[in-house]
Amino acid sequence: MNDAENKGGSGLREALARADATLAGIEPILGHLLSAPDHSLFSDEIVARVRGMVADLARQILRAQAEATGESGRDAFVERHGEALREHLQGFPDLLLHCHALAIEWQLTERLEAQLGLDPVLSGLMQRMIADADGWISSGAMAALAAQARYAQAQRRMELPLGELTGDLFHRTLLAWRDYCGDGQSDAVSRAETRLRSTYDESAGRLALFARLVSALGDRAKGALVIEDAGCGLFFSALAALSSQSRDLAVLASHGKQAVRLALSLRAAGMEAGQVDELLLMLHPGGAPIAGLAEMSQREAMDLLSSAGNPGAKR
Repeated sequence: MNDAENKGGSGLREALARADATLAGIEPILGHLLSAPDHSLFSDEIVARVRGMVADLARQILRAQAEATGESGRDAFVERHGEALREHLQGFPDLLLHCHALAIEWQLTERLEAQLGLDPVLSGLMQRMIADADGWISSGAMAALAAQARYAQAQRRMELPLGELTGDLFHRTLLAWRDYCGDGQSDAVSRAETRLRSTYDESAGRLALFARLVSALGDRAKGALVIEDAGCGLFFSALAALSSQSRDLAVLASHGKQAVRLALSLRAAGMEAGQVDELLLMLHPGGAPIAGLAEMSQREAMDLLSSAGNPGAKR
């Protein structure tokens, strides 16, 4: 790289660092707002949706616990402990960030439906893949379509089925529940946990189905980066895979304040700088073009993202 290119890369690195600092602050701010009655500084819709998803996870767990104890008043048991378990689960940063990403994805899905008429379930690319001559792609697209329909229905209800969590999140959510139950947990808790784990199948979840579909597309996966054709679900899964990032981080990059990360992610995924500018303009009409992006290669963009790590993750 020449001096001008080095200067451009340095500017992008600094801009990415600022964006990452914002991402790193999401969890503590969101955790506070979920617990506070006044959250005027944050989107009411996003806060309500995240709170609803965490509460729904708590209800599912408590329902399984009530069934394992053989209690007759199962609904009353869930109602009695639901708020406390929800608050306990809200102390789990990765779960909050995952719910936040799902809420952001749905918000953008609804926005594209309103602005472009993009169906929230059946996009143009999904239709073509269902009719694909490759049986793996056709069957995978059908399964992903059904999962996307379930996701849309759950988001409208502000719910999140336990089975839609990733394997790691599912495991640690149950560990958080056991921690909530404390040392004196009954045999019923163990029976409930065994039952929940035995019925869980990560491979049947929406995110796993989209990931397999992107993998099956092979070289054609870059076509899923046209969000108005692919739909948000497939777009974010393709972007995550092609830029070697977590899907949650790829979704959070779509926020207006994360334009640098989104631009670098798209460039790392193989999109030309001009196409990146067009997509950013569509998503954020008031935003300025990302300076220095045209001089950055796909490999350099990938390296820059890799060096930044995962700012939204806290262990």
